[in-house]
Amino acid sequence: MLNMTTGLSIWCSEAITLATVLLLAWRHDRQSPAYLMWAMGFAVSAIGFAMVAARGFVPDILSIKIGNAIALMGESAWIAGFRWMDKRKLQCSALLPPAIWLVGVNLPWVTENFVNRVILYDLAGAVGASLLAFAVRPRDGGHEPARGQLGVIFMTLASFCFISALWMSLRAPALEEAQIYRGYAALGYGLLVIAAIVLNGKLLMERSERRWRAISVTDALTGVLNRRGLQDSYEILAGDEQKPPQKLAALLFDLDHFKSINDRYGHQTGDAVLIEFARIARLFVPRNGAFGRMGGEEFVAFVPVGDQAEAEALAETIRADFCRAPLLVGRSLVAATVSIGVAIMPRDKVSWDRLVSSADRALYAAKHAGRNCTIVFGETETAKAEDAPPKTDIGELVPTLEDQIHALRRMGTLARM
Repeated sequence: MLNMTTGLSIWCSEAITLATVLLLAWRHDRQSPAYLMWAMGFAVSAIGFAMVAARGFVPDILSIKIGNAIALMGESAWIAGFRWMDKRKLQCSALLPPAIWLVGVNLPWVTENFVNRVILYDLAGAVGASLLAFAVRPRDGGHEPARGQLGVIFMTLASFCFISALWMSLRAPALEEAQIYRGYAALGYGLLVIAAIVLNGKLLMERSERRWRAISVTDALTGVLNRRGLQDSYEILAGDEQKPPQKLAALLFDLDHFKSINDRYGHQTGDAVLIEFARIARLFVPRNGAFGRMGGEEFVAFVPVGDQAEAEALAETIRADFCRAPLLVGRSLVAATVSIGVAIMPRDKVSWDRLVSSADRALYAAKHAGRNCTIVFGETETAKAEDAPPKTDIGELVPTLEDQIHALRRMGTLARM
């Protein structure tokens, strides 16, 4: 027959094992403090249950009051671990389980009655399990299947504790029967917690996979998409043929005289220019588009557009904003500009090679036109097969903002004549 001391001892050994495994995981990945907090939670829980199991060998105040409070502190540490995992602020509510115990156990009818102490502990455990279920809820509406499963486990644990407290209060068993029941309850509690740890491992694996996936499609310097990420995003954009707008534009950017910037100011300054351009471009590329670095000083954006004017406006906005003010790097004032080639195709006929190749030819024309400008290839030009060397006299030169202001002033002058 299993008694309370045996059940608590088994749970202590399980908790120590889990604490050791989590501590080793934290040593392997020091950037994840949640592992350390969970390890502390199991270690504290093991110490608390060991003190409870040692009743008769240590004073009752250590075994009953302090031991159970320490065991419940383990739940507080687990709650804190889940909040740290999601980079959320810690809340005082995590301390509710031990607080409920410490307040209730000092009441005379609880201190002097084993059954009432078990009921109080189960109610405190139910509160802790409910807080755990709340702590693992999806953040910012994100969808992670393991989170839902963890929430079910913790709510099951809360229901288990609450039903245990209700059964004890209605049955009012004798001391010996209550102690036997308590041993089995400790084992059931431990099994549910172990199931939660397994699901938590699954959650962490899913998160690691997403993190490595993000790293594999992100440019390390600028934080925007790399070529692989751009290709993946392009496939998604090109695949939405029926979704308006029906055209896809490629905007190919090349920073002007970038080698001269590196030679004059150093590669660190060159990197700062790349980072600043990526930051500016990301501000204007819409959410339904994709922006990334093709390599070197070359970037590209894929954007669904309704017409050519929309693509022209986006390209000129980015170009004008980037060259409007020089970049201050250390004590150096760096003036940088960008040339842009734009190509447009209907989504039902678009192809990566044709679209990017056309944008590259438009960019070549922009460079030949004097740089710091935008050349656009419309649908007709983009649709043509182009195997010959790039021409410099095709495409449409988009008037800059300065050109448009000058033209308006000239029209005003003519109107007054």
